[in-house]
Amino acid sequence: MATEQLRAQLAAIAHELGAGDVAVVLETPRNPEHGDVASNLALVLAKRLRRNPRQLGEEIAARIDLAATGLESAEIAGPGFINFRLAGASLQSQVTGILAADRGYGRSQTGAGRRVLVEFVSANPTGPLHVAHGRGAALGDGIAALLEWTGHAVAREFYVNDAGVQIDRLAESLEARWRQQRGEAASIPEGGYHGDYLIDLARVVDADLGPELATLASEARRRTLRDYAVERLRQEQDADLREFGVHFDSYFSESELYAAGLLTETRQELRTRGLTYEQEGAVWLRTAAFGDDKDRVLVKSDGTFTYFLPDIAYHRDKARRGFDHAINVWGADHHGYVPRMKAALAALGLPDFLDVEIVQMVRIMRGGVEAKFSKRAGDFVTLRELFEETGRDVARYFFLMRRGDTQMLFDLDLALDQSEKNPVYKVQYAHARMMSIFRKGGVGADAVVATAAELARLTHELERDLIKQLTLFPGVVERAAEARAPHVVCDYLEQTAGMVNSWYHAGNPNRNPALAVLAQDPATRSARLALARATRVVLRNGLELLGLSAPERMQREDSE
Repeated sequence: MATEQLRAQLAAIAHELGAGDVAVVLETPRNPEHGDVASNLALVLAKRLRRNPRQLGEEIAARIDLAATGLESAEIAGPGFINFRLAGASLQSQVTGILAADRGYGRSQTGAGRRVLVEFVSANPTGPLHVAHGRGAALGDGIAALLEWTGHAVAREFYVNDAGVQIDRLAESLEARWRQQRGEAASIPEGGYHGDYLIDLARVVDADLGPELATLASEARRRTLRDYAVERLRQEQDADLREFGVHFDSYFSESELYAAGLLTETRQELRTRGLTYEQEGAVWLRTAAFGDDKDRVLVKSDGTFTYFLPDIAYHRDKARRGFDHAINVWGADHHGYVPRMKAALAALGLPDFLDVEIVQMVRIMRGGVEAKFSKRAGDFVTLRELFEETGRDVARYFFLMRRGDTQMLFDLDLALDQSEKNPVYKVQYAHARMMSIFRKGGVGADAVVATAAELARLTHELERDLIKQLTLFPGVVERAAEARAPHVVCDYLEQTAGMVNSWYHAGNPNRNPALAVLAQDPATRSARLALARATRVVLRNGLELLGLSAPERMQREDSE
């Protein structure tokens, strides 16, 4: 692929200039007069190399082997942008390359040999998943998919917080609901859980274990209720995530850390490294020496562990399992926790092991006001309530199309709009339109091919622009993977869908038969069918990368 060869050559030139490894970004200029592809590489390197960007751009352009990359020219514009023009035959040959790669188009091996553990959702098993959990689920799954598409060996993990105060509060709350179910006077404890889901769970537990529970002492009863509630609520969370299209390779519970002695082992290693000290009866970790704003308590004066020690033990175990890198998707309430966690790992000799993506809260809006669903979960909207109303694809896409660390207003009215105002439908309609072309032409999409001579017929500006857009897909995936930013793929797919729709509608045989995809001339028809198939490949691959369906038929497309 010419653009991939160009990207590789630019990366090599950057390395030769002493800039090290650089993510080369190629974009389609808004003004066609500025060329077919543009790069800001000179501007990026100028900061690293402390050089004049325009002069640096001229040097980079002079080093490029135009013939080897299928380029006609490389020109410098403005403060240092490099604009490239693809040779006509090179541009059209991109279609052949896309068809040959098919489902592999957009995949690369830039991360080959690197094992990455992506931990996300990790919700406490104390109730249903809410919409912020859903946003974290979509983001974590999207990041994992991007890493897989760039060759990383990825594992998805869910950390189960099944120990600690919140689980005790769950057991106490369920006991209160169970007693109420039996006609006894009981109240939810302070800091307990008030959602109606516990009323439902109390009915189930009474039917399953009522006689047994009645004979148990309070402590034993709460222990039984705790185990029962955790198991049932975890099953519910897993069912919600499966239907949301999210699957995990492994589950790791906090109780495993205690059972395997990992907390004691981790504490001993920290002590051996001289990283802990005692003060006022508590054990402290010297995190301030590793970038934190102050030292942190590991063991309280009463001998109990803080939540910090289990977290350190868990992340230490991730490294011991052979992972080269860990990525966590955490809620906004963990933002201040990131520096101390990184400091603790740096103290253990893992300074670059962990990266954290923060997910902000979600507000569901309907008619300009905050929407309220059922009260089953208490004060929040559950993930299941949302995706059952909007559909899985819409919910996932809306969560993915914005940066995770920004506040989100989920526009329910837009999500329920089935026109192209809805961004995910816009992309899916574009895919369905390509499939409709093959049905109308009486050919199977996967059987479409075209010769170089036929592809030379793709000379119209709309065709050239669309081909250029399709060639950017592999670079978009690499850039999104490096930035852990699925929204970059969403932006690209929406831009591509807009160009696809312009090309599709321009070729309406009732308005402009000369641009019709199913042209009368066999060579032109073959070339445009090949372009339609290449377009389908990119849209399908992009949607599937994001965990979305690529429908072959949709109501609007059928009506057209």
